[in-house]
Amino acid sequence: MSYPKLIVDYEILKNNVKALVNLCNSKGIQVAGVTKVFCGHPEIAKAYVDGGVSFLADSRIENLERLKNLNVPKIMLRLPMISEAEKVVEFADISLNSEIETIKALSEKALGKNLVHKIVLMVDLGDLREGYYKEEDLFEAVEEVLKLEGVQLIGLGTNLTCYGGVIPSMDHIDRLNRLKREIEERFSIELEILSGGNSSSIHLLADHDLEGINNLRLGESLVLGTESAYGEQVEGTRNDAFRIQAQIIEVKEKPSVPTGEIGRDAFGKVPTFVDRGVRKRILCAIGKQDIDLETLYPVDKGVIILGGSSDHLILDGTDSEIDYKVGDIIEFTMHYVSLLRAMTSEYIKKEVIY
Repeated sequence: MSYPKLIVDYEILKNNVKALVNLCNSKGIQVAGVTKVFCGHPEIAKAYVDGGVSFLADSRIENLERLKNLNVPKIMLRLPMISEAEKVVEFADISLNSEIETIKALSEKALGKNLVHKIVLMVDLGDLREGYYKEEDLFEAVEEVLKLEGVQLIGLGTNLTCYGGVIPSMDHIDRLNRLKREIEERFSIELEILSGGNSSSIHLLADHDLEGINNLRLGESLVLGTESAYGEQVEGTRNDAFRIQAQIIEVKEKPSVPTGEIGRDAFGKVPTFVDRGVRKRILCAIGKQDIDLETLYPVDKGVIILGGSSDHLILDGTDSEIDYKVGDIIEFTMHYVSLLRAMTSEYIKKEVIY
């Protein structure tokens, strides 16, 4: 068998999706399932569809193209590049936007294909990533979009936490609702989507209805079952739908501190070490090119991750009840960053189990 390997448990993932979809639907919110963490893998994305998401969403148009045979509306999450406008209108039904020049390009390409591409304008509520920060700029953009053919303005959206770490609050939700009402009154239109953020907004659902919000774009909470504001597990979900398996290539008794003057490692950092004496050190054939060591967690709680290089993962197996040998397999769960890197790595085999 080929290693390292990423195992995806279809039923666990589907049940995670069902739990989040049911929670959101109970508040009048539809879920856009974000597929970017697994690179738009169609077999994995089908668990989203089977779990009941209303949309599939991704930041990369290449991923949305992979999902073209799944019969649910697609959302382009990252602000489109003008250079990819033609593919965006072909493979995405909706895109999030904050630049009128880009929307003009989408309008032109949509007209050329006899399509109507739907637009959600993004509002920056303080996280300082994408979106209109000044309200008058937003209103001017609405006016411009309404003049264009080939595109249809259908809603407003916001993104929080991903860059600035700003945790969504009801003040953010209230402001987004106010802007929607003002736009509808000023321009005599009705906006069908009010997208109130991502997995970091899930924590608000415990005590609030998020009145007016009818869309959330969820990735982490579906794949890991955690809301991303505080990292709490959502009731009825599991965090082990995705697991990494790595093969052991060396087992040796060695000191826990290197011998000699310590300089920079392969990544330009000066490492530090804890002296635990002579320990059982295990090398696995996987490294920082494939995974993020800080968001990787051994299933065997007796194993400690010491560090790694591009192609090696270094473990301390002294306290494990398992007597690991060369050729054995060690399994890990992951958080979002490590999963993203593992799915992107061409060196890791992906296997979906049912």
